[in-house]
Amino acid sequence: MALSDNLYSRVVAWMKIILPLAALGILSTLFLISRTIDPTESIPVAQIDLEQRAQELGATNPSFAGVTDNGDEVAFQSVRARPDPEDPEHLLATDVTAQLNLTSGAVIDITSDNADMHQSELTATLDGNVHISTTTGYVMTTDELWTRLDQLYAETPGQVDGTGPPGDLTAGKMLLKTNPETGQAELIFTEGVKLIYTPNEPKE
Repeated sequence: MALSDNLYSRVVAWMKIILPLAALGILSTLFLISRTIDPTESIPVAQIDLEQRAQELGATNPSFAGVTDNGDEVAFQSVRARPDPEDPEHLLATDVTAQLNLTSGAVIDITSDNADMHQSELTATLDGNVHISTTTGYVMTTDELWTRLDQLYAETPGQVDGTGPPGDLTAGKMLLKTNPETGQAELIFTEGVKLIYTPNEPKE
């Protein structure tokens, strides 16, 4: 019995020495096989095209609004707008919606694929599938439309096609402006106006 107790004590004593030494050996092996880190090595970073990011600067769903001297409200909204990389005074907008609320009560809605808006001059050039509709019964389409934010002004530099209360019409130009004498809005068609008159059907 005493021999067994003596052997057990010796085993425990040796284990107290062997186990810590084994642990130190394992840790040393881990440090030896681990990857060496160079403190002078630069931290890997993602490669970013800064020029592309600069071109992508802009805003989503921006809106622009103004009131003319006569009280007409002019509002623009687009899905996205960004500054022109070549001229920061210009804002390039896509999927544009404009609305003119006239003091007479008439409303003019305009949509286009794109718009170039000049911030200091308060002008906007709409192009691409320009669609114009008024509560007075006109629905027109054109390729390009010049407008302003500070006054009632919209002009097509080229042909405009559509319909109105008189019938189907085509014109070389269309101009929306305020009559300086009456203060009322005027829609003027010029340069080769072609009108197919549609008489009103008599009421029963």
